[in-house]
Amino acid sequence: MFKIHFKTAWRSIFRNKMYSIINVFGIAIGIAAFWLIFLFVADELSFDRYNQNADRIVRVVQHSKWNGNDLHQATTSAPFAGALKEAFPEIEDAVRIDPEGGGVITYNGKKIKQNDIVFADNSLFKIFSYHFLYGSAKDALQKPQTIVITESLANKLFGSPEKAINQTVYFDNDYPNKVTGIIKDIPTNSHLRFSAVRSVANGLDADGWQNFHVYTYLLLKKGTDFSAFENKLCRFAQQNIQKLIKVNDYKLELQPLTSIHLTSNLSYELSNNGSKSSVYILIAIGALILIIAIINYVNLATVRSSSRVKEIGVRKVIGSGKINIAGMFITESVLITCVAAVLAVFIVHLTLPLFNQLTGKSLTIWNFGIATTLFVLLLFSIVTGAIAGVYPSIFLANFKTIPALKGQTGFRNSGIIFRKSLVIFQFAVSVVLIFSSIVIYQQLQYVSNSNLGFNKDQVITFHIDNRNVRNQIPAIKNRLLQSSAIQGVASAGNPIGNNDLGGMGYRFEEKDGSFSTATTMAEELMIDPDYIPTMDIKMLEGRNFSDSIQSDKYGSALINETLMKKLGWKRAIGKHLQFKVEDTVTLERTIVGVVKDFHTYSLQHKVEPLVMVMPATSSMQDNLYVKFADGKISQGLAYVEKIYKQFDKESLADYHILSENFDRQYDTEKKQGTIAMISTILAVSIACLGLFGLVAFIVTQRTKEIGVRKVLGANVINIVQLLSKDFMWLVGIATTISLPVSLYTMNKWLQSFAYRIHIRWWIFVVVALLALLIALITVSFQAIKAALANPVKSLRSE
Repeated sequence: MFKIHFKTAWRSIFRNKMYSIINVFGIAIGIAAFWLIFLFVADELSFDRYNQNADRIVRVVQHSKWNGNDLHQATTSAPFAGALKEAFPEIEDAVRIDPEGGGVITYNGKKIKQNDIVFADNSLFKIFSYHFLYGSAKDALQKPQTIVITESLANKLFGSPEKAINQTVYFDNDYPNKVTGIIKDIPTNSHLRFSAVRSVANGLDADGWQNFHVYTYLLLKKGTDFSAFENKLCRFAQQNIQKLIKVNDYKLELQPLTSIHLTSNLSYELSNNGSKSSVYILIAIGALILIIAIINYVNLATVRSSSRVKEIGVRKVIGSGKINIAGMFITESVLITCVAAVLAVFIVHLTLPLFNQLTGKSLTIWNFGIATTLFVLLLFSIVTGAIAGVYPSIFLANFKTIPALKGQTGFRNSGIIFRKSLVIFQFAVSVVLIFSSIVIYQQLQYVSNSNLGFNKDQVITFHIDNRNVRNQIPAIKNRLLQSSAIQGVASAGNPIGNNDLGGMGYRFEEKDGSFSTATTMAEELMIDPDYIPTMDIKMLEGRNFSDSIQSDKYGSALINETLMKKLGWKRAIGKHLQFKVEDTVTLERTIVGVVKDFHTYSLQHKVEPLVMVMPATSSMQDNLYVKFADGKISQGLAYVEKIYKQFDKESLADYHILSENFDRQYDTEKKQGTIAMISTILAVSIACLGLFGLVAFIVTQRTKEIGVRKVLGANVINIVQLLSKDFMWLVGIATTISLPVSLYTMNKWLQSFAYRIHIRWWIFVVVALLALLIALITVSFQAIKAALANPVKSLRSE
């Protein structure tokens, strides 16, 4: 029986080539889109699961209040790991990871700048799963001044991994580290990535409880009740640790390793994490695109039923039952889907490099192995084909024998309403995606072009690793300013646009001259007097720092307007602030100027209160800002590298373009926008493909009617109106339904930005007109073709 169904299906496919091509291409695009999104989602969900102990590894994070501000930190202090391991038998092992291990590495006269290096305890290799090519996981970092490097770094420094073992490399030309192990590169689906790991620095053990700069991971013993242990840990922290770090509402949280990438969004994350909601949205988009393709098949199969009515009648007369006829049509559907799946393989193969480039992934078409992928694809094709064929097969199998032999379809209103509902659904999804793409594009344009309160264009920043060179910053600045390609040079204690500046609590002068008892949290930025003019930051009142005023280094401060407003001041000049540098040491400064607000981070974050001070020595400023003249970036960069080399022969000027620092903060949103745009194009294309097929069939069915109308005087416009009006109504209904959904969805997405666009009325109009225009063009192509046909040919048989 299956063999007969198979042959019949093949004959039907080749007999109706146009509809078969439309169905195959529509479903192929749907499967390819779903496949690409599935690869992306599977990679996101697989983060950190390669670790053998993934289900027992947790990260310790902190939540607290300090000076009235909520703090949610991924970091802890160095004593945490040892204290927790000693206090709780449920902990099998613990590791501290300090990300500040990078710098300039020297080996045999060769220098490279490598920032992605960490310090860690040797227990790192017991807790996490890393494959050692050379060396032993048991004691690779047991001794001080040792380092384990990845295969890529070994190739970069030594030419091959086998040449690297037991060699000595130098950091900043002063700190020797012996290579005691080489490991395979860290998988891309890891939130904890590095090119090398150094043994814990000597000073780390001496760090106090209040120095939050390390990441603490625990390996729990098998069978540990996670919730019960977390509650126990919180009670311990509140009773013993809270008083040591001097915060309020203190709570520790244990984050399961496999949940960090998609659920954690704390301060000082190790990497830009993903989003569980984004994953859900992508799954929905992939499913909807596939559903749209299936709807195309359902619609075309049912409206084409009139051409197969007599065939069904004959089959019923010779004894075929409903099940047999339904099986025949399901077989045809599965066959079309399997052919589409083969085409989808080629589509995915061709588009995957571009998809990887857009999403920042390194996915392969056979991510899960060739055999597994082919088996799943075959199974998926059969299931999809069966689902797509269910309604058409039931619909066609239920034709009554006598009317079928007469060529009567017996269409019922319910069937027509169902098919119209499918068209409405297709275009409703398309409208939501069109609306989303426009809003995402508008928001990204807004954040990219918004005034940040300073000029980020033509500016580079670079970190000065060598402490001795920092003392020569004034001389470096003077030499750089001798070039006509350079307009300004400044130094600061932090790079902006990369991460949070960090802050501290300040006490401010009140009306009676006393200082407030409560402290106010503010970010701190150390700058020199050239920073304000170089960055084009505007002064609201007062003056900038000056090298000629000696007291500015120790006794003056600038604040931003957000801090002034928060304090309720109308004027700030001459007021004082206090802050503690140690428990027993309090310093005081006088406010000499107020600057207009400027952003130190992306527009997803509000401008925070900010205090700017001059450092006492140049060594406390380790970031140079260089502003180039228009059109002279290349010339200026060459000059910067040349001059910096004269002051620091051992290190490299590893610069970053400031505008790119800010743009990188929106990488996730850009990926979402790209995926939304591609999904929109695919969804609209598939919907139009189906609409094209529907109109083509309707034109065929109404050929004689069109011929009669033309003979009676109807012109091309009349015919186009006749054939398009019903579809325009359906698209109009789809637009009306989907726009409120689009508005709600995009408002939720925009809430992740502190500064965002308002969705204007014209976007609704543009989307509605665009949807109608797309549908009209699709319908008009076939309608005009029918209207221009010779009516004599269509009426000849009459």
